[in-house]
Amino acid sequence: MKKYEIMFIVRPTLSEDEIKKVAKEFENVLTTNGATVTDVKEMGQRELAYEIKDFKNGYYYVITLEASDDKAINEFDRLALISGDMIRHLITKLED
Repeated sequence: MKKYEIMFIVRPTLSEDEIKKVAKEFENVLTTNGATVTDVKEMGQRELAYEIKDFKNGYYYVITLEASDDKAINEFDRLALISGDMIRHLITKLED
């Protein structure tokens, strides 16, 4: 099993319930594609170092997961790129 960490930023113009819904939907994308989510950290709203898509801050989330193949990671990446609710995301493979 490969271990990954995904950090993503949700746009701040959403309500608190909508932000949690977006995070849950992306967590479900990972689990339905065969990954096992080991930890989800909601880091709250933070100021960005520079403007991204005209936003000066965003809601940060970090998901740690394990996956036997890249199917879940590729699907997360694909959906994150086309999502209007996610400002930025970063997928990192962790060393064992």
